Amino acid sequence: MTGVTAAVLDYEAGNVRSAQRALQRAGAEAFVTGDTAAAARADLLVVPGVGHFGQCARHFREAGFEVLVRQWLDDERPLLGICVGMQILYATSDEDADAEGLGVLPGHVRRLPGDVVVPHMGWDVVRVVRDDPAVTDLDGRRCYFTHSYYADPADDAHVIAVCDYGPGFPCVVRTGSALGLQFHPEKSSDVGARMLRTLVAAVADGRATAAVRQ
Repeated sequence: MTGVTAAVLDYEAGNVRSAQRALQRAGAEAFVTGDTAAAARADLLVVPGVGHFGQCARHFREAGFEVLVRQWLDDERPLLGICVGMQILYATSDEDADAEGLGVLPGHVRRLPGDVVVPHMGWDVVRVVRDDPAVTDLDGRRCYFTHSYYADPADDAHVIAVCDYGPGFPCVVRTGSALGLQFHPEKSSDVGARMLRTLVAAVADGRATAAVRQ
């Protein structure tokens, strides 16, 4: 084990336990929690998500996680958002016009068009468009997707990798210390496992460096 602790936030979104198990296999001491104080003590914050944008955003706020996440990112601590957990980092979504996301990333979440099969479900190719330590050896690999909505960014500088399904959409995004994935690394076999190991190792390295500086 790396000694890295990962808090998987429980806000009534799906896929919590599978994300926890995948992070444990990647070397993290991962735990599921709905307690902001417990989550704040972790090294890595994980926002999983399978569900409805509006419901997830509302439950996220009701659990008190918005304040935690904003402070977390202000402190430049590592955060991973998966699927809807990535989408709620944006401000708005076609899925619920009345719901407000976090607005951490600029842009809008749109429904996939009617000329492609919706939901987009299964394995698809990831194409890296910008260098980033998180996507080492990811270009051209297949990852597992299951979604009906996609992020339409207002600033392409945040886009690290894309999937060319339908109109094409970002599938790896970053702003500061926040990393968002539209695909599910916990369901993406060896490719996803390798990506999570890389992330956990990076968190461990960052923590060690910070300890030396103190």
